[in-house]
Amino acid sequence: MSGNGGEGSARGLARDPAAMIAEARKALWVMVGFLAVLWLLQVVNALDGYDLSREYGIEARSPGSLPEIFTAPFLHYSWAHIEGNSGPLFIFGFLAAYRGVKKFLGVTVLIAVASGLGVWFLSPDSVTVGASGVVFGYLGYILVRGLFDRHLIDIVLGLVMALCFAYQFASLLPGETGVSWQGHLFGFVGGVLGGWLFRERRPKPDSTETATLPGLTPPPTLT
Repeated sequence: MSGNGGEGSARGLARDPAAMIAEARKALWVMVGFLAVLWLLQVVNALDGYDLSREYGIEARSPGSLPEIFTAPFLHYSWAHIEGNSGPLFIFGFLAAYRGVKKFLGVTVLIAVASGLGVWFLSPDSVTVGASGVVFGYLGYILVRGLFDRHLIDIVLGLVMALCFAYQFASLLPGETGVSWQGHLFGFVGGVLGGWLFRERRPKPDSTETATLPGLTPPPTLT
């Protein structure tokens, strides 16, 4: 989903360290702001007995709950819940955003939709909230982005993340009661899909151009 302008700016970042640092600084503040919103909502939610989570969480297979796909990632059910998500969300979110915040926002929406729909379709009768589906989406995006963009630094970064957080892949499968593996799995798939859809598209060579060897007379053209 990258236009020529986005591709050009991404390649410009790769060539200009100062621009890349500026974009990374912007990504840092985006994630700080994101976490600030989550924790502010958590304070309000906890004081209200977590009514916000029950009202704006995803209720499986309820048509009226589809809009909650976009609100559920901002809400949690306990302090331990948000504490467990905050660290990985900040790390993976920053690594997903440091090459371009605009692209990162598009990837985030895709991940939220994929994770939310997975919860909506496949979860048992329950109300699901939490940012962990987005966390796994960012992880999936980081793992494949370097391969799709053909950036050596991002390939190495993806390998490091895969090795450091290999234990997290168990959460993509059914396991612990009360943990939405559906949101994790579909969020991860959404991140991988985002790596493909938002990849840098290099311009194709102009097929109308022809090469000629020096010293050779081109053949006549018949019409």
